[in-house]
Amino acid sequence: MERLKRLELLELSAGALRLIRSARVGHLATSDKSGQPHVVPVCFVFDGTVFFSPIDEKPKRTAPQKLKRLKNIRANPRVSLVIDRYDEDWTKLGYVLVFGTARILSRGEKHRQAVRLLRRKHRQYRSMAIQERPMIVIRPSRVITWGAVGTKLDASVIVNQR
Repeated sequence: MERLKRLELLELSAGALRLIRSARVGHLATSDKSGQPHVVPVCFVFDGTVFFSPIDEKPKRTAPQKLKRLKNIRANPRVSLVIDRYDEDWTKLGYVLVFGTARILSRGEKHRQAVRLLRRKHRQYRSMAIQERPMIVIRPSRVITWGAVGTKLDASVIVNQR
């Protein structure tokens, strides 16, 4: 039987952590059971172990539980999240690409923790009822960084498994 591999702690560079913590938006890629990709911009927060992304009160075309990203996660929990920085000076380009497994939280201590962290990072959430809405949790299995995410040009892959 194959051993289940889990991340212990992400050993990200200080530059990668700065990019993750300062980024206001990332792009979440999901796919349905047939593999059809779907990418949407999302707000997120990182607690050092997992990424949280709320289904907030910004206008949506459908009810929260019927959103394509949530349907996709229920059918196929494998996701990617890219957090990038663009600059006209291409020596400053960089990204963090997270591969992982997502699940949907509706309540509980992790959900409450995510709400607190998101409200600290994004002031707009202080007036939204995100505590009453679904939350996506992404547990990273692999992280790739590229470009100027630190003080020098960086290209690394982080896979911390036991």
